[in-house]
Amino acid sequence: MVDRQSMEADPAKRKKLAWEIDHKLQEDFARPVIYHLRAATCWQPEVKGLTMMTNSQYNGWRFEDVWLDR
Repeated sequence: MVDRQSMEADPAKRKKLAWEIDHKLQEDFARPVIYHLRAATCWQPEVKGLTMMTNSQYNGWRFEDVWLDR
């Protein structure tokens, strides 16, 4: 449905499809991923104490409590 909506040139039809998508998602209680940041973060097992926030793209990079455990 999203692909069809994205390809639709007629604004009225596109709006109708978008409303149908929204209605379906709400019926299913779905929470689609609408944004995915493609940035590198450290996921090495030796890195300890790093807390990744999910509500900000800046993630409050504070390294006071981060250490490398080798």
